[in-house]
Amino acid sequence: MNERVASEVARRKRIVRSFPAAPFEEPLAFAKQIFDFGSGETVQKLTLFDHLSKSPESGASRQLIINAGRYGLIKGGVQADKLELTPDGVRSVDPTMPPREQARARIKLAIEDIEIFAKLYDRLLGKALPAKAALVDAAAELGATKESAEEAVDTFILNLRFVGLMLTLSGAERIVSKDIALDKLPPSLDLAPAAVQTSTSGSASLVTAEHAQFSTTCFYITPIGSPESEQRKHSDLFLGSFVEPALASFGMSVVRADGIDKPGVITKQIIEYIVKSRLVIVDLSYHNPNVFYELAIRHMMRLPIVQIVRKSDPIPFDINQMRTIVIDTTDIFTLIPKIASYQSEISSQVRRALENADEVETPISTYFPQLRANLV
Repeated sequence: MNERVASEVARRKRIVRSFPAAPFEEPLAFAKQIFDFGSGETVQKLTLFDHLSKSPESGASRQLIINAGRYGLIKGGVQADKLELTPDGVRSVDPTMPPREQARARIKLAIEDIEIFAKLYDRLLGKALPAKAALVDAAAELGATKESAEEAVDTFILNLRFVGLMLTLSGAERIVSKDIALDKLPPSLDLAPAAVQTSTSGSASLVTAEHAQFSTTCFYITPIGSPESEQRKHSDLFLGSFVEPALASFGMSVVRADGIDKPGVITKQIIEYIVKSRLVIVDLSYHNPNVFYELAIRHMMRLPIVQIVRKSDPIPFDINQMRTIVIDTTDIFTLIPKIASYQSEISSQVRRALENADEVETPISTYFPQLRANLV
């Protein structure tokens, strides 16, 4: 047993990290202890650790100092007699700081000032959190060593959550912009992650029709419902678990109606997405009248479309001639084992729809084949 422990210690010492060896929350707590003990002023290291009832020369204490320094929270290393908070360190822990200023300082130190984390954040901004294996590959590609890539990803994710840059939106964890994170701040100064992760009010990346890249956009027609309603939870689940993962390899972004950020008549914006987006995926569940209205517009345009529905909802006669992917949500035991296969089924239909974009057949085109030409 001792040999195994020694081997593990030796292995860890050989790891070369381009990032701190602990999540940001741990050295931040240490910085807060320095601030409280010295009221923000420089402190004697020995006196501080005596106050904390810790040995300043222990491995854990030395690691605290090293990580706090690597995050830019403090000045003074393990050999220094004194420890001092940096200006950003003070802003991160001073309880009198305005919440937004404190949040900016924490985001800067935990993500923006750590090169590998900043690169990962820039790559993932506005997207759902990908599978861990994909993140590990990305970390290695962006400069993390093979031995440290997985640890880098774990630390990166924990830091995102802690500073509020990863929120649960539309049924999936998403990496959001600094502005969105700041807008989610609670009224208190505490930035505990649970206080900023529970929003399900809409898409993580709001867009306008003017700025949308329709050639790489999939518009998701779905029964949205009011916040906390069954339909909203259903839509979030299908979006985060099936639609977005199925489209990941196509380089397309997904927009839902509640993700359109533009004043004015919302119907006009929705119609613009319906008629201009490269692809539309429509969820027929719940037999929502707005969904069928929007589906008819897309059918009329004869543009690529994929239809999905939950198993408990029969497909109406007028559109059952078009292939529809049926997802069995009867219970969790039925659904979870088939998530990957449902994703693959949607991906397959998307691929076929895009490959035959000029030959889309709909119930409307059967009787009025020249209608789209007259419209465009």
